[in-house]
Amino acid sequence: METQVTVALFGFPWDGSSSYARGPALAPGIIRSVLFSDASSPYSLSGADVREIISSCHFQALPDDAEACRKTITNNISNSIQTGAKSLSLGGDHAITFPILRAIKQHHGPVNVLHIDAHPDLYEDFEGDRFSHACPFARAIEDGCINTLIQVGIRSASPEQRAFGDRHGVIMLGADEIDNISYDKLAAPLYVSIDLDGLDPAFAPGVSHPEPGGLSSRDVLTILSKLKTPLIGADIVELNPEKDINLATANVAARLVKELAPLLSAGSN
Repeated sequence: METQVTVALFGFPWDGSSSYARGPALAPGIIRSVLFSDASSPYSLSGADVREIISSCHFQALPDDAEACRKTITNNISNSIQTGAKSLSLGGDHAITFPILRAIKQHHGPVNVLHIDAHPDLYEDFEGDRFSHACPFARAIEDGCINTLIQVGIRSASPEQRAFGDRHGVIMLGADEIDNISYDKLAAPLYVSIDLDGLDPAFAPGVSHPEPGGLSSRDVLTILSKLKTPLIGADIVELNPEKDINLATANVAARLVKELAPLLSAGSN
């Protein structure tokens, strides 16, 4: 019989590692407001009530220094894990994912990762920054945080990143290849990282790096519904409220929270 696990919602307002535009630091508070708004249904598609699943919210300012910020994120996630909770984190840019995975590795060892994104984020460094939002999965692989990495929605991958992925066994799928996802490889412990620019701009316009030809909202929800194991953790990143239209992307993010939370609480890994 599965036991329900505590889910902690984190907001990490960091965009100091963004390469093009600031704005994602504003996202966590906005997603939280939409998620708990009276105008927004609290239920997942399966009927789970996110208000009953998310037991605590942790939204706080982060240090301006990038290294100190990463350490703070790792410590916050690690402390939460010690209480028995699983983390659902809201960015912020994608640089937050590496320190989260580092914390999870400290307690659970390396994990399998489903990564939804337009970009592989596998640069050795980007514009001289090894911890740029274009690099988190390169750092996580090098640090031993990841067993299997499956990326879905990729449509802007440089030869350098494809070569890095090939060397490390990364499975890189385009938005037209969702039928090729090997769900059996997404076994426990499983982490999900969703960059909102993995969706087509028609569904998620509020991002700094829109790439046409992406996933639909329904594609992403279908992928999540096919996961066969409870999650060890998850994040949603790269909403840029300054580029959003009528909170369209914030509402997508809120829906994803509602679908990810039950996957985190369904049982222990």
